[in-house]
Parts: sequence; C-alpha cells; structure tokens
Amino acid sequence: MTNQNQHIILKTNNLAIGYKSKKSHTVIASGININLFAGELVGLVGANGIGKSTLLRTLTQVQDPLDGTILLNDKKLTEIQPLELAKNLSLVLTEQIVSKNLTVFELVALGRQPYTNWIGKLSKQDIEVVERSLKQTSIIELKHRKCFELSDGQLQKVMITRALAQDTDVIILDEPTTHLDMYHKAYILKLLQKLVKETGKTILFSSHEIDLAIQLCDKMIVMTKNNVISEMPCNLIQKGTFNELFPKDLITFDEKTGSFKIKK
Repeated sequence: MTNQNQHIILKTNNLAIGYKSKKSHTVIASGININLFAGELVGLVGANGIGKSTLLRTLTQVQDPLDGTILLNDKKLTEIQPLELAKNLSLVLTEQIVSKNLTVFELVALGRQPYTNWIGKLSKQDIEVVERSLKQTSIIELKHRKCFELSDGQLQKVMITRALAQDTDVIILDEPTTHLDMYHKAYILKLLQKLVKETGKTILFSSHEIDLAIQLCDKMIVMTKNNVISEMPCNLIQKGTFNELFPKDLITFDEKTGSFKIKK
C-alpha cells in the first residue's frame, strides 16, 4: 500500500498521554507522533498495562492529553464539537451494551443518532445506511434477533456494524477480539480488513493478537516502555521492534516466521 498523495485522517504531534490529578501528572507515554492515512487498517499492540487503552481514549477525546496535539482531518480535536466529532469518528469499546433487549437492527440504528433530528426518527436514507451496513458485515439475517440471543462473536459484529452505520472517516476499536476463540478472533480482524478495502475508511484497533495483526494490517503502532513506533509491519520486523515487546527470558520473536515463540 502506498501513502503517496493520500490524505492524513488522524495525526498526533508530540502527544503525551496519562493521568492528571490536582497535585501531579502521571505520564504513560510521550513524544507520540502518528500519521493515519485514509483507507488503512492499523493495529495498536503492546504488553498489558503499557497504555494502549489510554492512547485510544485520548485519541477519541474520552480523556484529555497531557501535552501535544491531535488533528482529525486537519482540525484540532479540542476544537471539534461533539456532534461534528460523532460524524467523523466512531468508537467500539469492550464494555457490555446497556440493553441487550434491543434487536440487532435497533442497536445498529443507534449509529445514526448524529444524523437524526431531535426526535431520533430514522429517515429513508438512515434506514438504507443501516441495511447496507448489515449486509457489509454479513449479519443481515440477524437483524430481527434480540441482542441477548447472540453469541459473543455475533454481538461484536453487531457493534462493528453500528460503528459502520455511523459513517465516519475513522473507526476505533478497543480490543475487538476479547473473549473470542481463535477462529472468531481471526474472523473479526479479517472483517475489519475487508471493510477497509470496501469502504476506504481508516480503522484503528488495539489487540493482543500480534501475530494476526502483523499479517493483516497496513500499519502497526507498537507501544513499548521506551517509545511508541508507527510503521508498516515489515519495517518493524526489520528494525527488531517486536523483540522489545516482552522480556526475552520466556518469549522471543522469530523474524523469519513473523510470530512469537515460547522458549523451551
């Protein structure tokens, strides 16, 4: 994939992330410079507790940065009003949905809230977008099912479909394969790859499935204790970046196979 002449959708300049209190700041990571282009599938990886969720929350304005700037479509994130932000960026979290008594169609239709009037009535165009999104994720046959009837894998596809129906340039997902078996982990990530190719949207997701991300992503963001690096997977392998993710006493990265191995 070439980025030449492509539009930068999401950009950070010397971003610092962490937590503020009245007395001090706790810095999780700093000096983060990321460029996400249109039509890229981007995987965010790193060890547990390294700050992946903190970075995603900061990129989606759920929490404030400690320093630096975030640009979405060349506009500072802090200057974008909530309604405008909801039309440009959608978020899929790992938390359980509040009401599983909704049908699949009703839950996906919630993605149209930034576009409906104050009554929340769906227009003909809204309904068409919802139907199209259900077809794109291959769950159209589930649209009348109640969400409590769904498996974890099916429910995750519904949440992705809701974000797709929101029709934003960027979709950000926090651990979309949590609680899924190996087959459905691969299925979800392949679905994200398919949606990027079909829609031209930029999708950023955090994951512990590093081996799968290496195979499927156009770009990866690797968080280590020392820095945050954003590159194509092949370049990260050549630089030995994945060797820095975990202590070498138990796990090593095999550059030839592009996968992690447990030391015998």
